[in-house]
Amino acid sequence: MSIILTNLVKHFGSNLVVNNVSLEVTDGELFVLLGGSGSGKSTILRLIAGLITPDAGRIELNGRDVTNLPVQARDTGFVFQNYSIFRHMTVSENVEFGLRIRGIPAEEKRQRSAELLDLVGLAGLGERYADQLSGGQQQRVALARALAYRPAVLLLDEPFGALDVKIRAQLRHSLREIQQRLQVTTILVTHDQEEAFELADRIGLIHHGRLLEVGPPQQLYHRPQTEFTATFIGGGNVLVGRREGRTIRLGQTTLPMPETAPPHDEDAPVRILFRPETALVQPEPFAADEPIYPLGVGLVQEQVFTGPLQRLVLAVAALQGTRPLVPEPIYGQPLTRIEVARPSQEQQGEVTVGQQLWLGLRQFHVLSPAGLKLLIYADGSAGGAAAATFGCQLAQAAGGPVTLLGLAHNGDEATTVAQRINQAALTWLPNLPLLETRVRQGGVQEIWREAQEGDYEIVIIGQKPDGKGGDGGQITAVAHQLLIHMGVPLLLATQPHHRIARILICTAVGEPGKRDVTFGGRVARRTGAQATVLHVLAAQSGPAERRRAESHLQQAQDSLTALGVRSQIELKQGRPLDMILETAVAQDTDLLIIGAPRPPSPQQFVWPELTDQIIDRAPCPVLIVPMQE
Repeated sequence: MSIILTNLVKHFGSNLVVNNVSLEVTDGELFVLLGGSGSGKSTILRLIAGLITPDAGRIELNGRDVTNLPVQARDTGFVFQNYSIFRHMTVSENVEFGLRIRGIPAEEKRQRSAELLDLVGLAGLGERYADQLSGGQQQRVALARALAYRPAVLLLDEPFGALDVKIRAQLRHSLREIQQRLQVTTILVTHDQEEAFELADRIGLIHHGRLLEVGPPQQLYHRPQTEFTATFIGGGNVLVGRREGRTIRLGQTTLPMPETAPPHDEDAPVRILFRPETALVQPEPFAADEPIYPLGVGLVQEQVFTGPLQRLVLAVAALQGTRPLVPEPIYGQPLTRIEVARPSQEQQGEVTVGQQLWLGLRQFHVLSPAGLKLLIYADGSAGGAAAATFGCQLAQAAGGPVTLLGLAHNGDEATTVAQRINQAALTWLPNLPLLETRVRQGGVQEIWREAQEGDYEIVIIGQKPDGKGGDGGQITAVAHQLLIHMGVPLLLATQPHHRIARILICTAVGEPGKRDVTFGGRVARRTGAQATVLHVLAAQSGPAERRRAESHLQQAQDSLTALGVRSQIELKQGRPLDMILETAVAQDTDLLIIGAPRPPSPQQFVWPELTDQIIDRAPCPVLIVPMQE
């Protein structure tokens, strides 16, 4: 029994939960959907079972289109996380329930129930009730009940999530044995990576409703294609260097560019992955004839004993200027941190915090190239043309994919809009091979919907938000949804601007004032721009506030230095708007970055007056970065 999903889409209200998912699970396969909370994996399972209806797409089971069939006509068994067994029935009655409503004769029911209880390890417990069973035993009952009528497809939704570690391990082993014996096609949903690795024939990684990558566990662990897979699955180190001929530049050191690596342009960013267990540390330098790639000397910052493994974190000065993705850099720390795992054998010797060790690699993997993914709303106005021009320049500098979006009020207008944005795209196509155009029907809310479906990293528009109704008021609503609900930065480019060489990051002191710096640093690194980090003190601020601001700015510069970004810091005192605009003009700024503080609740979003004034008077485009919680 194969399972084929084609372009499956599901919204809950205005939220896109399943985003154009296509997948084929082969007969007898145990397939695992792996993802974080809210990624859409359980919704996909419920769509297959028929518990909810898709908004678009097709579901086939064994070549039969079941998209619009009721649950009972699909021949699927379902096991939930919370057991869901009937507490007023005995174990045997629970297992026989599905057979009874299908009219199976009594003797066949008893025989089938006894076989399944023996199969799941509950032989002799048929007369017990739920309150006489452990959690693991109740889940075994739920599994036996789901298998009782011999379903062609078994769907498991986090079935072991409510159990303790030891019971989960036992049940995983039992499930795999049962699935292989019965050869029932199975999809299991989990957020537990160990569970996925142990059980799966193949794993599909889900993020924001999108199926990002599918493959055997070993392939996704050692040779992932996407940055998200590399950073989500397993522990790992992901660094961003640059291609120099046949080498990859990582700070002060280089690695050979593998012949099998995906193609990268000269001087383009190159992301490499190496797992902690493939890194080596030792007190002395590695011999030149050893098959090891040396990375330099590291200072041990952390040392954790986990039983079979010893986990180390090293700060490596030679990698400074290399953008670390994982482990996530510590704000204000200029050195790149690397995780190492090695067997905890006593004969290896004691490693202490503060010790210097040489770091090398046995192997590494180069990920497919990627850049900032941009969405540009290109309407027919002068602001739309400015947004398209600046956005395409940013895409060219950052080396990522870009989509020009046009909106049509109806089908008759769609052809005209498509011609307009296609004509605009022709100017940029020679330098932007990843440029696409798209037309959607509807109002400016379609910008947000496209941002959801495309998982963009920056949305660029040429209209100013306001609270006065009309398009400006609608853009304010879209900005609210992007910044607060999705956490996607919004770039406003309302006037023509033709350069990206200087970036001004206006930051606040404290925990919320970090993502503006780190995201601004990423843009600066991608574009090769120089960054200035500015903080404005209130006129009445005293020495304590100044010291705190100076410390914050130094941490910001250290963080940018760790990313290889040329930067400087400025501390001014006075009226924030005046100081920001004065600095932007004096430095001939090309992009001004400000943070958007999170409101107490999403419903209390109000466009800040200072932000509104900066947008109105800034001499360049403004990038608004949503702050972290």
